[in-house]
Amino acid sequence: MKRRDFVTKVGLGALAGGTLSAPAIKSAHAAPKVLKMVTSWPKNFPGLGTGAREFGELLEAASGGRYQVKLYAGGELVHPLKCHDAVQEGTADLYHSAEYYYKGKSISLAFFTAVPFGFTANEMDAWLLHGGGEKLWDEANADFGIKALPCGNTGSQMGGWFKKEVNTLDDMKGLKMRMPGLGGDVLKAIGATALTLAGSEIMPALQAGTIDATEWVGPWNDLAFGFYKVAKYYYSPGFHEPGATLSLGINKKFWDSLPKADQQLFRACAYATNYSNFAEYNAKNSASLDTLINKHGVKLGEFSDEIFVAIGEASKDVLADAGKKDAMAKKVYESFIKFRQEAVGWTKLSDQNYANKRALVTF
Repeated sequence: MKRRDFVTKVGLGALAGGTLSAPAIKSAHAAPKVLKMVTSWPKNFPGLGTGAREFGELLEAASGGRYQVKLYAGGELVHPLKCHDAVQEGTADLYHSAEYYYKGKSISLAFFTAVPFGFTANEMDAWLLHGGGEKLWDEANADFGIKALPCGNTGSQMGGWFKKEVNTLDDMKGLKMRMPGLGGDVLKAIGATALTLAGSEIMPALQAGTIDATEWVGPWNDLAFGFYKVAKYYYSPGFHEPGATLSLGINKKFWDSLPKADQQLFRACAYATNYSNFAEYNAKNSASLDTLINKHGVKLGEFSDEIFVAIGEASKDVLADAGKKDAMAKKVYESFIKFRQEAVGWTKLSDQNYANKRALVTF
């Protein structure tokens, strides 16, 4: 089954019910509402750009054509890292992006993408949907006139690409690395230099020597950008984004104008995309990693315990400092840490324990 068909069937299945089916019938006389969506991704980029496109396709199908999404890749209408501004100002109706790109506007927004040593994808969804996270997200975006929903997840990311081996903490010091969000603040805390670059800007910077290393996502996306042509050392695990949530940002005035049934339509389509996107990353990463190693000679490495412990200790301080920035950041930080304490115990007993035991038997 093609992914588009899968997403549509999942979304339409989720929408089946009396309250949502009636508005989905397109009036023979009503012109469709065309919504401008700006994104942070290159055109049709796997998982990111295609996820944004598939949300639009699902919304159009589920609404019976009443809503159509006109998609703009990063840079086509606005800069890839200005999507939040575009929706706030009304230049666009929607965005598909990552909230941590906008932590300069409010540091609390970074918590809704990924936090160093934070949530896995499953834990992040649990916090957002059932731990009060989405309500806090609404509060964090209230001053900017935006309603945001989870609309994709890359899952656990890799630690990044390096031109040289990194075996000790000293090897990290002075390193110039592309890493946005709070993860970049952690790099600075251990003596590295962190830069925030849009995806399309990474490869030129790596080739020019502007950066020595970069993280992006994982094997599927990293193969598409061809980082192996410049850097051969590929490290895991990624401390910075253990489950990065992609966001659908909606202009709040437009959101408030929607009937409740249509708000649920947008929500269901975003959730369906969130689920399917995460599944696709898990499906595509393994084969892509095999290609990187066996076809392109990439050297897979693992961060030493020395490096990871130092990063972890720095992460605690960076998060705590972020939580002191303002009242909103304090609320988000405290909620995040409380839920993390609860989630870690269950994940250790369930998923982590199972993975450890499963490794005892080889099929």
